[in-house]
Amino acid sequence: MIPRSLYDRCCREALTLVDRTGVVLTDAERAAIEAADFGLSDHRRQGLQLITLFATDRLSMRLLVLLPNQTEPEHRHPPITDGPTPNPGKEEHIRALYGDLRFYLPGEDTLREGFVPEGKEDVYTLRHEVILRPGDQLALPAGTPHWFQSGPAGAVFFSTSTTVHDGLDHFTDPAVVRETVIDETA
Repeated sequence: MIPRSLYDRCCREALTLVDRTGVVLTDAERAAIEAADFGLSDHRRQGLQLITLFATDRLSMRLLVLLPNQTEPEHRHPPITDGPTPNPGKEEHIRALYGDLRFYLPGEDTLREGFVPEGKEDVYTLRHEVILRPGDQLALPAGTPHWFQSGPAGAVFFSTSTTVHDGLDHFTDPAVVRETVIDETA
C-alpha cells in the first residue's frame, strides 16, 4: 500500500524527469501517470512510474520512469496459454531517454554499478548488468527474466512491446502484488 501523498509526490517527480527528456505529453497523458509500488510498501526503493501512451490488442507503448536509485522487482512475462491463439508472452524493446538505466538479465555476474535492494538478495537472482545510456536500446525476447534500476539521477525510457498483460507477470518475490493500492487517508 502506498500513501496518497507519496503516490502524488512520486508522480510529480516522475513528470519532472520526463520534462527533462523533451518528450511532449498531452494533458491527458500527464494526468494518466501511475505509480506502482508492487504491494511492497517500499515505493522509493522498489517501484515504478508509468504512462501508457497507447495499448492495442497487439502492440503497446509506455513511458517508464524510475526515480533516483529506484528498482523494479525481478519478473518475466510468461506465455499466455488460454485463448484461441497461443501467445509466447510479451516481447519488449527498451529505449533509454534520460539518466542511467541498469538492466539485469540471465548470464554471468557483472553487477558493478547497481545494487540489490538490501534484504532482497534471495528475490533478485539475476546479476548480468547491462547499462543503457540515452539513445541505447535493448530487446527482451518473450519470457526473458529481468529487473531494472536507475542511477542517482533517475531514468526515463520507452517500452514498446507486444500486448501487455501486467496481471500475468511472474515476479520472483512472492510478496509482490501487481495492483497498486492507495491509502487515501495518508
